[in-house]
Amino acid sequence: MTSCLLLDPSASPAPSLADDLERCGIHVLGAVQRGKLVQEAVRLVPDVVVACAAVVDDATLEALSRLQATAPCPVVLFTGDPDVDRMTRALDCGVHAYVVNGFAPARLRALVHLAQARFAHERRLRSELAELSSRFEERKVVDRAKGILMRARQLSEDEAFRVLRTASMRSNQRVGQVSQQLIASAGLAEAVNRAGQCRMLSQRIVKLHALRVAGVDDALRPLLQASCARVDENLATLSRGVSRATYGDLIEGVAAPWAALRDALAAPPEPARLAEVDAAAERMLLQAERLAGVLQAASAHAPLQVINVCGRQRMLSQRVATQALLSVLLRGEAAATASARADQATEEFGDALGYLCAVPLTTPEIRASLDDAGRLGAAMVQARARVGARDGQRALGEASEELLALFEDLTERYERSMQVLMG
Repeated sequence: MTSCLLLDPSASPAPSLADDLERCGIHVLGAVQRGKLVQEAVRLVPDVVVACAAVVDDATLEALSRLQATAPCPVVLFTGDPDVDRMTRALDCGVHAYVVNGFAPARLRALVHLAQARFAHERRLRSELAELSSRFEERKVVDRAKGILMRARQLSEDEAFRVLRTASMRSNQRVGQVSQQLIASAGLAEAVNRAGQCRMLSQRIVKLHALRVAGVDDALRPLLQASCARVDENLATLSRGVSRATYGDLIEGVAAPWAALRDALAAPPEPARLAEVDAAAERMLLQAERLAGVLQAASAHAPLQVINVCGRQRMLSQRVATQALLSVLLRGEAAATASARADQATEEFGDALGYLCAVPLTTPEIRASLDDAGRLGAAMVQARARVGARDGQRALGEASEELLALFEDLTERYERSMQVLMG
């Protein structure tokens, strides 16, 4: 039998309504007041709710609205209220049959079936709308993924879609699911790259500042300003591109020492302030390392580690030059510490280069770039040996800049590689 739950403000509806419902083959589960409607509907799971209200007040409409939000079911409302505005509000709250001025027992079963039919019709329409909306959203996701592939791999639109479709068949997923994964992978890859750029810039800025202190080339000022602007751009992009709730504290962790470093750079380039500039850069480096590592760990895809390692080579190329310069510009223990840091950075640079040469994620162009990196790394080591002289300082700065440009290009190659994009 069809079951129903009666809603009545008094919780004791007219006996004739309950009796007539039973006589027409509808089982009455009981009567309930408005405050317990949702609770009883969840407990009893009626096929239909039959409400009886002389006047349709706000409390009744609110109760019916909560019912549709929590345990939706067909609703028949009998009332003596002919007000059109309240009738419209009742329909908005989920009433499927609004009956004014009583009921005829012979019509009860038909009214209940009408409410059930309208309820089923509405559910079907909502399902179709949700499916249509889902398809529209999936189409937008697929188009966005195609755009990423087209820009990164210089593919046509048809070629990009074939890549997505092939990945879909291999992974037994919808094209939309593969596209969403590609977008997420590309987003994380870019975030790791930008966090790595902040890591590198912390060292490059100190290097350029130290070269100015040494009097090697005052024309480095525009390059220093451009590097500072680049830090601001990367932090702004990271703030927009990744979840603030998840990574906001880590981004702020980079921004705070960056603000201190920027303030220290505002003073004239003097040897006496080099230690202060370097200390702020070290704090920024530590926080940027942490951010890049957490972003890499956020993905289970191994290729992001390659991006992080390659991007870190940019920082190491600058750190070797920076600390080597500080080892001759500072005095005492500070100079010894800088020399030890330069030694460590040189060793880490060589180890990471060996790792990159060994990973299978490579192309002939990447292999050629890694060979060039080996030669430039050797040139940087040779220049470091002459860092006490003006020409050695200049050669060290030039070699580190060449290495930086090389690994900038190489990191972007890895970021655009199909293995990274497709996870």
